[in-house]
Amino acid sequence: MRPHPPSGSGPARGRGPVRERKLASVATGDRRTGEEDPGPRLWHVTLSVSGASRPVDEIRRALEQLAHDHPFLLTSRYAGDHAEIRYWEEARDLHDAAAVALRLWGEHRQTAQLPPWEIVGLEVIDRDTYHHRVAEGHGPLPASPVGVHPF
Repeated sequence: MRPHPPSGSGPARGRGPVRERKLASVATGDRRTGEEDPGPRLWHVTLSVSGASRPVDEIRRALEQLAHDHPFLLTSRYAGDHAEIRYWEEARDLHDAAAVALRLWGEHRQTAQLPPWEIVGLEVIDRDTYHHRVAEGHGPLPASPVGVHPF
């Protein structure tokens, strides 16, 4: 709880302490008393990047280097001005999996010689949701063939 703003600076003047409002939709993984920590889970990640057009051979070479450096990558698709990377990430919760995914492109830009594109899309879903979507004919199909391919 925090005190109200000084007198005359807001509508709640003179009514006592104000309760901080918490956003339930952005919980940080706090567990209720007695709940067991399920440990790491698998998350299916699709990262989309886009930017100024580059030669497709350059893009392919960079994505192949990224896949070599990080063999967890399932598949990458690319064109001269955009790419999509799909992989499985092991993480405690969605927040952790998304944080790793959002750092992937920037952290490996130099070592893999990735283009200076920006992340324009991110989807992170748990393993059960991924398999449910595939079974219903929705969502990304299983990566086949695995590797780096043009769109």
